[in-house]
Amino acid sequence: MESLRKPGQGVYNIVRFNWHFYVYVLLLLAAVAFFHPYLPDRFHSLTLLVCCLILFSTLISLLVSWYVYDCSELYTLKWLDHSGPMKNEQLINIHAGFDETSELLRLRYPGARLQVFDFYDPAKHTEVSIKRARKAYPAFPGTQTIGTSTVPERDNSADMIFVTLSAHEIRDDKERIVFFNELRRILKAEGRIVVTEHLRDLPNFLAYNIGFFHFLPKAAWKRTFEQSQFRINKEVKITPFINVFILEKHDPAS
Repeated sequence: MESLRKPGQGVYNIVRFNWHFYVYVLLLLAAVAFFHPYLPDRFHSLTLLVCCLILFSTLISLLVSWYVYDCSELYTLKWLDHSGPMKNEQLINIHAGFDETSELLRLRYPGARLQVFDFYDPAKHTEVSIKRARKAYPAFPGTQTIGTSTVPERDNSADMIFVTLSAHEIRDDKERIVFFNELRRILKAEGRIVVTEHLRDLPNFLAYNIGFFHFLPKAAWKRTFEQSQFRINKEVKITPFINVFILEKHDPAS
């Protein structure tokens, strides 16, 4: 499949939409450098160490992001080849305000009907990066705005549902379970849900430091899936930093 992404687009977008963070880092480093000569000698080594840690952590997060979003197979969708056979007549793609996958799915499944939903709620999702991204990239044609408790599709109508790097934005556990129960309602009996996420685990901690708290631990995802009556059919590791859960319906009583 022909790539629609430009070289370095992933890490460029991260800096572009989160530029305030990098400005804060530069200002902090500049302030330390300015006051460093006036500090007592016993603090010189400590301030130098702190600056090095801040700079190193920032560079590592950018390098990992470049690897994940620009060098891995994440946006080639080639990893779907290893996720088993799935029907693709009716596809649904759901995101939280920033959609980088709908056009890729349209190209991968040219004969399928693709419906795109956006559950971005400016009252809940107050991150300035999402607001900047929405201004920079127009919505996929036909995208509908929804809430996390209602997806305007018929029962048992979807063959595949994609939720890419967005479900973690539903911070409340109960709301997230309601959301996945709604996905279960519209999914066909033999359908699959493809959930792609960073995890709150050691690799993402090493990459993003305290930023990894924005992600959910694997145990939380398992609870969400179990309580909305899904089982993990397959788990795919795209990189050490990205997990894909292929879900299928599961009736505990059966």
